[in-house]
Amino acid sequence: MVWEIFNECANNQMRDVFIEELSLDGEAAVDAKVAELCKDDQAEIEKEVLADGSLVYHVNAHGLMQRYTFTEI
Repeated sequence: MVWEIFNECANNQMRDVFIEELSLDGEAAVDAKVAELCKDDQAEIEKEVLADGSLVYHVNAHGLMQRYTFTEI
């Protein structure tokens, strides 16, 4: 999993990036993991399925933009 947190500061386009290897069984488990990581019941989550099967979740939680990318290895 690659987890990106976008910086809200003006003129700073850097972002925090975290990489973690996870063992998840199926798309439903990935959906549950993203919900767990968000810690916001009101988070806006948009899921994107890429041609290579990767799952990308675009998240707006408490106004903080994040992206979770899951790729099978």
